[in-house]
Parts: sequence; C-alpha cells; structure tokens
Amino acid sequence: MTRRGLVLGCGGTVGSAWQVGALAALEASWGWDPRTASVIVGTSGGASLAALLGAGVGTAELVDGQRGRWSARPSVRRFCTRPPAALPARPGLPGTWSLTGLRGPALTALARLAPRGRTDPAFLDELVDDLVPDGGWVPHPAVWAVALDAGTGRRVAFGSPGAPPASLRDAVRASWAIPGWYPPVTVGGRTYLDGGVASTGSVDLLVGQELDEVVVVAPMAGGRIPGVGGRVEGLLRRSMTRGLDREIAALEAAGTRVVRLCPSTAELAVMGPNFMNPRRRLPAMEAALVQVQIPEGAR
Repeated sequence: MTRRGLVLGCGGTVGSAWQVGALAALEASWGWDPRTASVIVGTSGGASLAALLGAGVGTAELVDGQRGRWSARPSVRRFCTRPPAALPARPGLPGTWSLTGLRGPALTALARLAPRGRTDPAFLDELVDDLVPDGGWVPHPAVWAVALDAGTGRRVAFGSPGAPPASLRDAVRASWAIPGWYPPVTVGGRTYLDGGVASTGSVDLLVGQELDEVVVVAPMAGGRIPGVGGRVEGLLRRSMTRGLDREIAALEAAGTRVVRLCPSTAELAVMGPNFMNPRRRLPAMEAALVQVQIPEGAR
C-alpha cells in the first residue's frame, strides 16, 4: 500500500478555499480520500484545513461548507462563509522578532518590520473548539501545524514527534499568526508567528518519514496574478515558489515522489492579489474544481 503524505500550504481565506476545490478534484480523479493521508502537514490557512481533515471532515462537506449548504455541519459552514475581513485591524507597535536563519529575504524583511497584529482570531477558536471539544488534538495520528518560533527563526511542527506540547487551538492560532495581521501566540513560554513566513508548505519536514509519495497543495506558489496588485503579491509568490522548489528537491532526493498542485494563471486571475479577500473565496474554490490540473498518482 502506498504511504502518501499531504502538505497544505499557506494561502489565507482565498488560498484555503482554492485548496478545498483542488482536494475535491484530486479525490474525484484519484479516488483517494485526503483524510487517509499518513501525515497531513498544514501551514497557516493550510493548518485549519489540516485540522478539518484530521477531525474527519471530508472534501464533500468542505465543498458544501464553502457553498453555504446546510449539509455541512454548522461550524464548518460558519468558518467557510464568515471569514475575516479583507484588511486587518489597526496594528499595534512594531514587533521585535529576531527571525534569524530564514530563507527568503523578502519574507524575512516584511516579518521583521511588521507591527503586532490585532485582528481577532476568534473564528479559528470557534472552529477548533467544535472539532475538538475536549481541548486536545484531532483523532488523526499525524496532523502537524507549522508555526515559526519568533525568537529563533526556526519552524515548529506542532503535533509532530518531539514538538513542544500544545493544544490544537493554540497550534492553529500560531500557524495563522500572520505578522501585522494576527497577534503572536505564546506556547510554553515561547512566541510563535505564522509558519508561512519561513516556508509556504514546509515540505522538507517530511524527509525521513518513509513516505512513498507526497501531495503538495500550494496556493501561494507558482504562476503570476495579472495587474498591479499581482506585481506586489508576486514578490511573496516568487520567494515562496523558490523555497518550495528547494524543499521538493530535498524530498525527492530522499526517494519520495512529489505531486505538486498550484493554481494556474487563469485560477490566479480569479483569486486576485489579496489572499484575505472574502469576495474571492467562493470563485476560487469553483475555479479549482474545474481547472486544477491533476497529474497521475502512485498506485
């Protein structure tokens, strides 16, 4: 039997919706349920999606949730259809993050300069508290939520072997803690920021996991959004794509086949340059359902 991992990259509201469409298209093409992945790694928006899959929410329910259908449980429907605003709350004072040793100078510089975020992440808490009412972790044996230790600049995959203990609520919050947007999260006395600052997907964390194949769903890598806004967003996208290329090469060198799903130029035009724009959420998912290119998977 093929041991397959799943990596869900960062992408905010719009990227996460696109990922739902991509996963549904993947399941329809391969006949493979993403919930059965041996390891599910999520970063930022991908972390909340990883939590949903790890809690047993399938692609059909996720699609229905994005469409606001009553067939999706209320917490999933609310999470999908009532995302945060397109712009953050007025930020606080600049942060004092050291962020040493990060690849991707554009991302590092932005994170260092970003003020402390003040947007309320309660929408994440409401979802996680419904998925895991006992305050623990999802039933899936290997769901990882990637965040960034603001003191060391190192990535931490909460839920993985050897990671600091954390509740799923804190782990998802930390993985979503976009500098300048959401407040940093303290776990075990250390401060954490959005894992996407360091890597769009942290694919290389799966080296050594003895996986035959890894599916990478990365809405913030590849392609280019047209227009002026796309040129600004492209600074992040190019840096993230280069980092993803390096990480995939490392995993392939270790003997694992990698299947990468990224939005095409046509899909990116639908998604737009602001990955938190709630108006682009549903069009992004619908575009992925019909346009994402699904390669052949391992048998």
